[in-house]
Amino acid sequence: MTSPEDIHNNKRQRKDRRLKFTVSLFGGMVLLAMVVLITHLASQALPLAMRPSFEQIQTVTLPDNNEGLSAVLNSGDLLAGQPVIMGNEQCGLTMLELNLATFVLNPVHQYLRPCDHQMTTIEQNEQQYIVDVSPAGQVRVIDVQPLMLSHRQPVSTVVSFSLPDNLWQKRISWQATLGERWLAFKIHTSDEVFVRWINRLQPTEFVDQHFNAKAKVLPLPGSATSLVYQGSKLAFHPLYKPVTTAPMTQPITWWQSLPKDRTVLIASHNTLTRWVLNNEQGTFHYVPTWKTQLASGQTPVDAATHATTNALAVLTNKQQVLMINRVTGETVSEVTLKTPATGLSWFGQNLYFVSGSVITVEKVNWLTGITTWASLFAPQHYEGYQGDDTVWQSTSGSDYQETKYSLVPLLIGSLKASLLALIIAIPVAIGAAVYTAYFSQARVRQWLKPAIELLEAIPSVLVGFIAAIWLAPMAERVLFSFCAFLIAVPVILFVSALIQQRIAKKLPMYFRNGTEMLLMPLLIVSLGYCCMQWGPELLSATLNTDFGEAISHSSGSPVGKTTVVVALALGVAISPTIYSLAEDAISGVPAHLKQASFALGATRLQTLHYVVLQLALPGILAAVMMGFGRAFGETMIVLMVTGNTPVADWHLFEGLRALTANLAIELPEADINSAHYQVLFFTACILFGFTFVINTVAELLRQRLRKKGQYD
Repeated sequence: MTSPEDIHNNKRQRKDRRLKFTVSLFGGMVLLAMVVLITHLASQALPLAMRPSFEQIQTVTLPDNNEGLSAVLNSGDLLAGQPVIMGNEQCGLTMLELNLATFVLNPVHQYLRPCDHQMTTIEQNEQQYIVDVSPAGQVRVIDVQPLMLSHRQPVSTVVSFSLPDNLWQKRISWQATLGERWLAFKIHTSDEVFVRWINRLQPTEFVDQHFNAKAKVLPLPGSATSLVYQGSKLAFHPLYKPVTTAPMTQPITWWQSLPKDRTVLIASHNTLTRWVLNNEQGTFHYVPTWKTQLASGQTPVDAATHATTNALAVLTNKQQVLMINRVTGETVSEVTLKTPATGLSWFGQNLYFVSGSVITVEKVNWLTGITTWASLFAPQHYEGYQGDDTVWQSTSGSDYQETKYSLVPLLIGSLKASLLALIIAIPVAIGAAVYTAYFSQARVRQWLKPAIELLEAIPSVLVGFIAAIWLAPMAERVLFSFCAFLIAVPVILFVSALIQQRIAKKLPMYFRNGTEMLLMPLLIVSLGYCCMQWGPELLSATLNTDFGEAISHSSGSPVGKTTVVVALALGVAISPTIYSLAEDAISGVPAHLKQASFALGATRLQTLHYVVLQLALPGILAAVMMGFGRAFGETMIVLMVTGNTPVADWHLFEGLRALTANLAIELPEADINSAHYQVLFFTACILFGFTFVINTVAELLRQRLRKKGQYD
């Protein structure tokens, strides 16, 4: 027969098992959520570590000569409806579109002119144009897209101008290149190389340049400059500006400009060099940056760059394609083509390779793998910059801009704000912890500690809001008042320590303990009021300078958006965290050790120094590290108070952008699976790993404190 006690015990055991199962289930769910989170972060950032590769998705056969068509003059994005332009036997041009059902090229339009006309095609930012030159040297540049939309639509002439008749008649070869503002028309005769520059916005404005017939000339419309190579010198001839030259130790075997003409690739003696447009106090000229060694006998044939990433594809005479990071010059991968090609073009994720009889479309997989460690962490020379720099600039006004994904400014911003916040928070938090855990009476500690810990429940967005609305506008006065306060507070504390005991002795016994709680706040508040009212004027009058203007002039940032203002708000936010853990560590020191120190004749300060702080040091360090981890991971305060300028500068009166704020700003607008998107996830992995390590070390220190605190 089962007794009532057995029944009660069985019920209690069943209840315990259910509770144990429930707790274990929820604990497992938490661990599972952590695993899913880490896996998702890693999976989104993993493509950055992959090497770009090719996948052939289509081969398009070109019409043969029996159909009256000649060589390919220009190939657009066939899969997106752009045509292939070929010459025909009627002295005109034929445009063919790809039938996506049968993958056969069908003629859709012909541009016919008399046989004494000269015609070719050019391309500018993935747009196709026809260049038509009459026997008298009258040039018309025609947009292809309107011709494709409707045969009835009139011809859309982009620009029209005339050439010198005597030079046109003596031509050996000619070439036209188009930029956003300028069109350059080059004529090579037996006597000279002539380049006429036409302003697209004002066709009546033109500039002529004349060069030696033996010179190699590469017009760069994007920068309004002619690149001239003759002998052993490379000369840059910009319009309306002085000529600059650079010596060349090896002869140039190939050169090509990338879209927008801010970068020129030059090959000489198995070396590929990148020249970029450099800005020196408003004067632009080209300077060499990186060099990449090519294999013996390898020479570039054509090059194309991706519109939104730093991927550069270089086709060589060995039928290899080099995938290069255009900023760092690192060759990420090499792909050997199955079908020989004479040219390439890049549209979206697809590379188009043109040979004599076919056009091969290759899809580039793992394109974001072009991002390298050097592009993320090392200084690079970007187009238009004076020298090597670390820059974060994820968005641009147009395509074919170099993406700048350097994480150094974001790391510096996070570390700068966190470390300065610790400098502000540690003295306040540790000092308060020492007082409540060691000096104050029990009844004072009972209400003071919960009151301070309650500050940790204040949302960080509220702290950031107060700092942005109140602190930032009056930052100039607050900062210098704070400086005056720091200078004066040691004197006030020393004076209060001298008079506190004398005042306490005159009070009744019941009120003697805790008089410092009345005296110290009164003195501190009075000091703060005096510093706020007269501190800035006194300092400015003493040093004869205006601090606000001096700081803004030296840093280039307004005083309200500087690191010091962020650190003040962030230091206030993390102080309760540091205080709570440090107070627990100090109060956890066994009482008999303190009593033994007193028995040996040590004073309270000596006991604090040699006994209490020594034993509580691991816990205090853990508290500081926990505060550092929270400051490093804080988002709203940094987002609301700073100007969010990604500046790689340790200047305390300069702006910043933290990793967390950058994620909050840019992740909602980043294209999924783009390089920008994956780099943001990589920064999230860095943030997670950093805070995980900091919190783990802090917990290990706390466990060490518990073990040391177990005394009998």
